Amino acid sequence: MIVLGIETSCDETSAAVLEDGKILSSAIYSQAEHSQFGGVVPEIASRAHMEKIDTITSTVFRQADISPRELGLIAVSDSPGLAGALLVGISYALGMHTAYGIPVSGINHLEGHISALFLNHPEIPLPFLALVVSGGHTAIYHVEAFGKYRCLGQTVDDAAGEAFDKAGKLLGFSYPAGRAIEQEAAKATDPDLVRFPVAKVSGPNPDFSFSGLKTALKYYLKDKDEGFIDTNRANICSAFQRAVIDSLRKNLLIAAQKSGVRTVGVVGGVACNGKLREELGKTFSKDLYFPLPSLCCDNGDMIAMAGYLRAQRGSLRFPRLNPAGTL
Repeated sequence: MIVLGIETSCDETSAAVLEDGKILSSAIYSQAEHSQFGGVVPEIASRAHMEKIDTITSTVFRQADISPRELGLIAVSDSPGLAGALLVGISYALGMHTAYGIPVSGINHLEGHISALFLNHPEIPLPFLALVVSGGHTAIYHVEAFGKYRCLGQTVDDAAGEAFDKAGKLLGFSYPAGRAIEQEAAKATDPDLVRFPVAKVSGPNPDFSFSGLKTALKYYLKDKDEGFIDTNRANICSAFQRAVIDSLRKNLLIAAQKSGVRTVGVVGGVACNGKLREELGKTFSKDLYFPLPSLCCDNGDMIAMAGYLRAQRGSLRFPRLNPAGTL
Protein backbone atom coordinates (compact mmCIF):
# COMPACT_ATOMS: atom_id res chain seq x y z
CA MET A 1 0.00 0.00 0.00
CA ILE A 2 1.22 3.49 -0.92
CA VAL A 3 0.36 6.10 1.72
CA LEU A 4 0.62 9.89 1.65
CA GLY A 5 1.15 11.48 5.08
CA ILE A 6 0.34 15.15 5.71
CA GLU A 7 1.46 17.00 8.86
CA THR A 8 0.45 20.61 9.61
CA SER A 9 -0.29 20.58 13.35
CA CYS A 10 2.03 23.47 14.29
CA ASP A 11 4.84 25.22 12.39
CA GLU A 12 6.12 22.52 10.02
CA THR A 13 4.46 21.86 6.69
CA SER A 14 5.43 18.31 5.81
CA ALA A 15 4.40 15.45 3.55
CA ALA A 16 5.81 12.01 2.85
CA VAL A 17 5.07 8.98 0.72
CA LEU A 18 5.51 5.47 2.12
CA GLU A 19 5.09 2.11 0.43
CA ASP A 20 4.40 -0.81 2.76
CA GLY A 21 5.95 1.10 5.64
CA LYS A 22 9.10 2.16 3.74
CA ILE A 23 9.85 5.81 3.01
CA LEU A 24 9.83 6.68 -0.70
CA SER A 25 10.02 10.45 -0.32
CA SER A 26 9.72 13.17 2.27
CA ALA A 27 9.71 16.96 2.35
CA ILE A 28 9.32 19.56 5.07
CA TYR A 29 9.10 23.32 5.32
CA SER A 30 10.00 24.72 8.77
CA GLN A 31 8.48 28.13 9.34
CA ALA A 32 11.35 30.41 10.33
CA GLU A 33 8.86 33.30 10.27
CA HIS A 34 8.13 32.78 13.97
CA SER A 35 11.65 33.38 15.26
CA GLN A 36 11.15 37.16 15.38
CA PHE A 37 8.17 36.71 17.71
CA GLY A 38 9.81 34.27 20.14
CA GLY A 39 7.18 31.60 19.52
CA VAL A 40 4.62 30.27 17.07
CA VAL A 41 1.97 32.77 15.95
CA PRO A 42 -1.09 30.69 14.97
CA GLU A 43 -2.33 33.01 12.20
CA ILE A 44 1.09 33.16 10.58
CA ALA A 45 1.44 29.38 10.84
CA SER A 46 -1.90 28.81 9.11
CA ARG A 47 -1.05 31.21 6.30
CA ALA A 48 2.35 29.60 5.75
CA HIS A 49 0.77 26.14 5.59
CA MET A 50 -1.68 27.35 2.93
CA GLU A 51 1.17 28.81 0.90
CA LYS A 52 3.42 25.74 1.08
CA ILE A 53 1.28 22.61 1.31
CA ASP A 54 0.68 22.16 -2.41
CA THR A 55 4.37 22.65 -3.22
CA ILE A 56 5.46 20.23 -0.48
CA THR A 57 2.97 17.57 -1.55
CA SER A 58 3.86 17.93 -5.23
CA THR A 59 7.52 17.56 -4.29
CA VAL A 60 7.04 14.18 -2.57
CA PHE A 61 4.99 12.87 -5.50
CA ARG A 62 7.76 13.90 -7.88
CA GLN A 63 10.51 12.42 -5.68
CA ALA A 64 8.62 9.13 -5.34
CA ASP A 65 7.79 9.15 -9.06
CA ILE A 66 4.12 8.43 -8.48
CA SER A 67 0.81 10.14 -9.22
CA PRO A 68 -1.92 10.79 -6.66
CA ARG A 69 -4.08 8.11 -8.30
CA GLU A 70 -1.61 5.45 -7.18
CA LEU A 71 -2.23 6.19 -3.51
CA GLY A 72 -4.01 3.63 -1.38
CA LEU A 73 -4.49 6.00 1.56
CA ILE A 74 -4.11 9.61 2.66
CA ALA A 75 -3.23 10.07 6.35
CA VAL A 76 -3.48 13.52 7.90
CA SER A 77 -2.91 14.98 11.37
CA ASP A 78 -6.24 16.10 12.82
CA SER A 79 -5.42 16.38 16.56
CA PRO A 80 -3.99 17.89 18.72
CA GLY A 81 -2.48 21.14 17.48
CA LEU A 82 -3.29 24.65 16.32
CA ALA A 83 -6.84 24.71 14.96
CA GLY A 84 -6.11 26.77 11.86
CA ALA A 85 -2.94 24.84 11.06
CA LEU A 86 -4.66 21.46 11.40
CA LEU A 87 -7.55 22.68 9.26
CA VAL A 88 -5.22 23.45 6.35
CA GLY A 89 -3.90 19.88 6.26
CA ILE A 90 -7.34 18.31 6.77
CA SER A 91 -8.89 20.44 4.02
CA TYR A 92 -6.11 19.56 1.60
CA ALA A 93 -6.44 15.84 2.37
CA LEU A 94 -10.22 15.94 1.95
CA GLY A 95 -9.82 17.78 -1.33
CA MET A 96 -7.63 14.97 -2.65
CA HIS A 97 -10.09 12.43 -1.23
CA THR A 98 -12.91 14.08 -3.19
CA ALA A 99 -10.90 14.52 -6.38
CA TYR A 100 -9.43 11.01 -6.60
CA GLY A 101 -11.67 8.86 -4.41
CA ILE A 102 -8.74 7.85 -2.19
CA PRO A 103 -9.52 6.68 1.38
CA VAL A 104 -8.47 9.19 4.03
CA SER A 105 -7.76 8.73 7.72
CA GLY A 106 -7.29 11.18 10.55
CA ILE A 107 -4.23 10.65 12.72
CA ASN A 108 -3.55 11.80 16.25
CA HIS A 109 -0.28 13.74 16.18
CA LEU A 110 1.03 11.92 19.28
CA GLU A 111 0.28 8.54 17.74
CA GLY A 112 2.25 9.77 14.76
CA HIS A 113 5.29 10.44 16.95
CA ILE A 114 5.05 6.96 18.48
CA SER A 115 4.72 5.48 14.98
CA ALA A 116 8.08 7.01 14.05
CA LEU A 117 9.65 4.29 16.22
CA PHE A 118 8.22 1.61 13.95
CA LEU A 119 9.78 3.26 10.91
CA ASN A 120 13.30 2.71 12.26
CA HIS A 121 12.67 -0.13 14.70
CA PRO A 122 9.95 -2.48 13.44
CA GLU A 123 11.39 -5.04 15.86
CA ILE A 124 10.78 -2.95 19.01
CA PRO A 125 9.32 -5.38 21.56
CA LEU A 126 5.82 -4.82 22.93
CA PRO A 127 4.77 -3.58 25.36
CA PHE A 128 7.04 -0.54 25.72
CA LEU A 129 7.03 2.87 27.37
CA ALA A 130 6.88 5.82 24.99
CA LEU A 131 8.25 9.13 26.22
CA VAL A 132 6.74 11.80 23.98
CA VAL A 133 8.80 14.92 24.58
CA SER A 134 8.50 18.00 22.40
CA GLY A 135 7.68 21.69 22.40
CA GLY A 136 4.02 21.05 23.07
CA HIS A 137 3.94 17.68 24.81
CA THR A 138 5.70 15.77 27.56
CA ALA A 139 4.10 12.48 28.59
CA ILE A 140 4.83 8.82 29.21
CA TYR A 141 2.57 6.23 27.59
CA HIS A 142 2.32 2.51 28.15
CA VAL A 143 2.09 1.11 24.61
CA GLU A 144 0.53 -2.33 24.78
CA ALA A 145 0.25 -2.48 21.00
CA PHE A 146 -0.21 -0.01 18.17
CA GLY A 147 -3.45 1.80 18.95
CA LYS A 148 -3.53 0.73 22.61
CA TYR A 149 -2.07 3.46 24.82
CA ARG A 150 -2.37 4.38 28.47
CA CYS A 151 -0.97 7.64 29.85
CA LEU A 152 1.16 7.00 32.93
CA GLY A 153 2.32 10.58 33.52
CA GLN A 154 2.37 13.96 31.83
CA THR A 155 3.37 17.56 32.36
CA VAL A 156 1.11 19.64 34.57
CA ASP A 157 2.33 22.91 33.04
CA ASP A 158 5.08 23.50 30.45
CA ALA A 159 6.38 20.86 28.06
CA ALA A 160 10.12 20.15 28.10
CA GLY A 161 10.67 21.70 24.69
CA GLU A 162 8.71 24.76 25.76
CA ALA A 163 10.99 25.06 28.80
CA PHE A 164 14.04 25.02 26.52
CA ASP A 165 12.52 27.77 24.37
CA LYS A 166 11.65 29.96 27.38
CA ALA A 167 15.13 29.46 28.80
CA GLY A 168 16.59 30.35 25.44
CA LYS A 169 14.76 33.66 25.46
CA LEU A 170 16.21 34.46 28.90
CA LEU A 171 19.70 33.52 27.72
CA GLY A 172 19.59 35.48 24.49
CA PHE A 173 18.93 32.72 21.94
CA SER A 174 16.41 32.98 19.13
CA TYR A 175 13.37 30.72 18.85
CA PRO A 176 13.43 27.71 18.77
CA ALA A 177 16.23 27.44 21.32
CA GLY A 178 16.64 23.73 22.07
CA ARG A 179 19.46 23.08 19.62
CA ALA A 180 21.27 26.30 20.59
CA ILE A 181 21.16 25.42 24.29
CA GLU A 182 22.46 21.91 23.58
CA GLN A 183 25.33 23.25 21.48
CA GLU A 184 26.21 25.89 24.05
CA ALA A 185 26.03 23.37 26.92
CA ALA A 186 28.63 21.23 25.16
CA LYS A 187 31.15 24.05 25.70
CA ALA A 188 30.70 24.09 29.49
CA THR A 189 33.91 24.22 31.55
CA ASP A 190 32.19 24.31 34.94
CA PRO A 191 28.88 22.42 34.59
CA ASP A 192 28.48 22.43 38.40
CA LEU A 193 28.46 26.23 38.58
CA VAL A 194 24.77 26.06 39.49
CA ARG A 195 22.24 23.29 40.07
CA PHE A 196 18.65 23.99 39.15
CA PRO A 197 15.80 22.18 40.92
CA VAL A 198 13.98 19.23 39.41
CA ALA A 199 10.31 19.53 40.37
CA LYS A 200 8.56 16.53 41.88
CA VAL A 201 4.80 16.62 41.35
CA SER A 202 2.80 15.27 44.26
CA GLY A 203 0.62 12.24 43.59
CA PRO A 204 1.05 8.64 42.50
CA ASN A 205 1.85 9.30 38.83
CA PRO A 206 5.23 10.18 37.29
CA ASP A 207 4.05 13.63 36.21
CA PHE A 208 6.32 16.48 35.10
CA SER A 209 6.57 20.18 35.89
CA PHE A 210 8.95 22.54 34.14
CA SER A 211 7.54 26.01 34.85
CA GLY A 212 9.39 26.21 38.16
CA LEU A 213 12.65 25.37 36.46
CA LYS A 214 12.20 28.29 34.09
CA THR A 215 11.41 30.55 37.04
CA ALA A 216 14.52 29.34 38.88
CA LEU A 217 16.63 30.28 35.86
CA LYS A 218 14.92 33.67 35.66
CA TYR A 219 15.72 34.51 39.29
CA TYR A 220 19.27 33.13 39.01
CA LEU A 221 19.96 35.50 36.12
CA LYS A 222 18.17 38.46 37.72
CA ASP A 223 21.12 39.79 39.71
CA LYS A 224 23.83 38.71 37.26
CA ASP A 225 25.49 41.29 35.02
CA GLU A 226 25.96 40.81 31.28
CA GLY A 227 29.64 40.00 31.69
CA PHE A 228 28.92 37.13 34.08
CA ILE A 229 26.22 35.73 31.82
CA ASP A 230 28.41 35.99 28.71
CA THR A 231 31.28 34.24 30.50
CA ASN A 232 29.12 31.50 32.00
CA ARG A 233 26.40 31.04 29.38
CA ALA A 234 27.67 27.56 28.48
CA ASN A 235 27.77 26.48 32.14
CA ILE A 236 24.26 27.81 32.75
CA CYS A 237 22.96 26.04 29.64
CA SER A 238 24.57 22.81 30.81
CA ALA A 239 22.93 23.09 34.24
CA PHE A 240 19.52 23.84 32.76
CA GLN A 241 19.75 21.00 30.26
CA ARG A 242 20.84 18.62 33.03
CA ALA A 243 17.77 19.53 35.13
CA VAL A 244 15.40 18.80 32.23
CA ILE A 245 17.11 15.49 31.44
CA ASP A 246 17.15 14.45 35.11
CA SER A 247 13.40 15.00 35.31
CA LEU A 248 12.75 12.93 32.19
CA ARG A 249 15.08 10.13 33.30
CA LYS A 250 13.75 9.91 36.87
CA ASN A 251 10.11 9.77 35.81
CA LEU A 252 10.87 7.17 33.16
CA LEU A 253 12.50 5.05 35.85
CA ILE A 254 9.44 5.42 38.07
CA ALA A 255 7.14 4.47 35.18
CA ALA A 256 9.31 1.45 34.37
CA GLN A 257 9.28 0.28 37.98
CA LYS A 258 5.53 0.72 38.39
CA SER A 259 4.59 -0.87 35.07
CA GLY A 260 7.21 -3.60 35.01
CA VAL A 261 8.07 -2.55 31.44
CA ARG A 262 11.75 -1.88 30.79
CA THR A 263 11.73 -1.17 27.04
CA VAL A 264 11.61 2.57 26.30
CA GLY A 265 11.05 4.52 23.10
CA VAL A 266 11.71 8.27 23.08
CA VAL A 267 10.04 10.44 20.43
CA GLY A 268 9.34 14.10 19.69
CA GLY A 269 11.57 17.05 18.92
CA VAL A 270 13.50 16.95 22.20
CA ALA A 271 14.49 13.36 21.39
CA CYS A 272 17.02 14.90 18.98
CA ASN A 273 19.03 16.09 21.98
CA GLY A 274 22.33 14.20 22.04
CA LYS A 275 22.87 14.57 25.78
CA LEU A 276 19.40 13.14 26.47
CA ARG A 277 20.22 10.15 24.28
CA GLU A 278 23.53 9.67 26.08
CA GLU A 279 22.10 9.89 29.61
CA LEU A 280 19.08 7.68 28.95
CA GLY A 281 21.42 5.21 27.27
CA LYS A 282 23.33 4.86 30.54
CA THR A 283 20.08 4.04 32.35
CA PHE A 284 18.21 1.84 29.86
CA SER A 285 21.08 0.52 27.73
CA LYS A 286 19.92 -1.91 25.01
CA ASP A 287 16.27 -1.45 25.97
CA LEU A 288 16.24 2.11 24.59
CA TYR A 289 14.97 3.13 21.15
CA PHE A 290 14.99 6.45 19.30
CA PRO A 291 13.84 7.34 15.77
CA LEU A 292 16.43 8.95 13.53
CA PRO A 293 16.79 12.63 14.46
CA SER A 294 15.13 13.61 11.17
CA LEU A 295 12.03 11.69 12.27
CA CYS A 296 11.84 13.19 15.78
CA CYS A 297 10.54 16.62 14.84
CA ASP A 298 7.09 16.95 13.25
CA ASN A 299 7.10 15.20 9.88
CA GLY A 300 4.80 13.61 7.34
CA ASP A 301 6.66 10.29 7.50
CA MET A 302 5.36 9.48 10.97
CA ILE A 303 1.80 10.41 9.97
CA ALA A 304 1.99 8.18 6.90
CA MET A 305 3.35 5.33 9.04
CA ALA A 306 0.51 5.71 11.53
CA GLY A 307 -1.94 5.61 8.64
CA TYR A 308 -0.32 2.49 7.23
CA LEU A 309 -0.45 0.73 10.60
CA ARG A 310 -4.08 1.76 11.06
CA ALA A 311 -4.92 0.39 7.61
CA GLN A 312 -3.27 -2.92 8.48
CA ARG A 313 -5.48 -3.19 11.56
CA GLY A 314 -8.67 -1.99 9.91
CA SER A 315 -8.92 1.00 12.23
CA LEU A 316 -9.05 3.94 9.80
CA ARG A 317 -11.20 6.86 10.92
CA PHE A 318 -12.47 9.88 9.06
CA PRO A 319 -10.59 13.10 9.97
CA ARG A 320 -12.18 15.19 12.69
CA LEU A 321 -10.66 18.49 13.80
CA ASN A 322 -9.82 18.29 17.50
CA PRO A 323 -7.14 20.85 18.49
CA ALA A 324 -7.20 19.80 22.17
CA GLY A 325 -7.33 16.07 21.47
CA THR A 326 -5.42 13.57 23.59
CA LEU A 327 -4.07 10.16 22.74
